[in-house]
Amino acid sequence: MKNQDVVIRPFEAADTHKLSHIWLEASLVVHPFIGESRLMDQRALIEERYLPGAETWVATLSDQPAGFISLLETFIGGLFVSPERQGMGIGRHLVAHALSLKGELSLEVYTRNLQAMDFYSALGFQELSRRPTDDEGYPFENARLRLIG
Repeated sequence: MKNQDVVIRPFEAADTHKLSHIWLEASLVVHPFIGESRLMDQRALIEERYLPGAETWVATLSDQPAGFISLLETFIGGLFVSPERQGMGIGRHLVAHALSLKGELSLEVYTRNLQAMDFYSALGFQELSRRPTDDEGYPFENARLRLIG
């Protein structure tokens, strides 16, 4: 894959099911500690609240969604790439696009998601802080990271 093969476009309502499927597939791989039943419960929130409520950009290959980034101002609410498309530069492309729009980015990531921690570190994100629980109070440590363009 070449970078020019990736097209980033705004989210459309018709993308909802495909993007929630990408979110679920990727989450099952990198967040197994959360548990499949909790992830299945969260999928409805992804479709009904998070995707339409955020500024979401979709990375496509051959006009098919391969990943997405959802922004709340400069905060990355979610960055997910289909597991079969990971390692192809799609995530980097999405972050670069968001950074070009916003000038700086921040996010929270589960520290047990070592793949994501390594990915963000390689992009130059700096760790600002950690907290011992996630947004729902579960004992999954989160790190707050920031990148300034």
